[in-house]
Amino acid sequence: MWIISELQNKKLMKQIFSIAILLLTIHLQAQEHTATLYLIGDSTMADYTGDYDPGKDYMKTRYPVAGWGQVFQSFFVKDSMPQVKKLFKADAVIVDDRARGGRSTRTFFQEGRWRSVYEALKPGDVVIMQFGHNDAAENKTERYVDIEGYKEFLRLFVSQTLQKGARPIVLTPVARNYPWKDGKLENVHGDYPQAAKEVASEFGVTLIDLNQLSMDYFSQKGEDFVSKTYFMNLPAGKYEAYPDGQKDNTHFQPEGAKAVAQLVFDELKKIE
Repeated sequence: MWIISELQNKKLMKQIFSIAILLLTIHLQAQEHTATLYLIGDSTMADYTGDYDPGKDYMKTRYPVAGWGQVFQSFFVKDSMPQVKKLFKADAVIVDDRARGGRSTRTFFQEGRWRSVYEALKPGDVVIMQFGHNDAAENKTERYVDIEGYKEFLRLFVSQTLQKGARPIVLTPVARNYPWKDGKLENVHGDYPQAAKEVASEFGVTLIDLNQLSMDYFSQKGEDFVSKTYFMNLPAGKYEAYPDGQKDNTHFQPEGAKAVAQLVFDELKKIE
């Protein structure tokens, strides 16, 4: 039988403690090389999988609807990270999609959704914010925010992101699939895209004009293709969640979500 002396026991415990410290250090160093990309916005950006609808099966109750944030993590793989190295001083990026359907800048703030992001922010993180679809809904007073209110909430999100040493990126709202005129998709968001541009300019932070980018891209693809492939215009009997079909020119199918996510990622690659 082996008998461990008190001295040997102390040496053993010291070795175990040293190994534990080493493992913890390695873990912390790994964490230091990981940045978080927070997405805040509305349904066009949301991730409908996971716990979006607790207790419900996405494939049965929501699919094929997909926000562009739902597919964004797939763009941040090892091979693509060098393309955004000027934006992220990290080896890896975790996309934390906090976007939620029906939310305007005001309701996102009032429900405490912004606070949960703000409290988690750390230097080196990035916050991409895309609002406007619901702010502009004058007929839905529970979510409507006028232009000046919209700008004030964006200012809050931007300024508090900067306070935490993180980087804000302001997006104009992604296009809807209307109105089309002479084969080109036109702006449906009124003055909200311009308001977002003004806030970004005021703070000297990055702006991605997703409204214009998506209008141009969808126009190149054509109304028929975009309507059938990108937006939630569905035939009856094809999807369990939509037995009667669907006519929706705001929300995306997976291919539409991927196309918009690619537009955003391509702009991130240009950031100095």
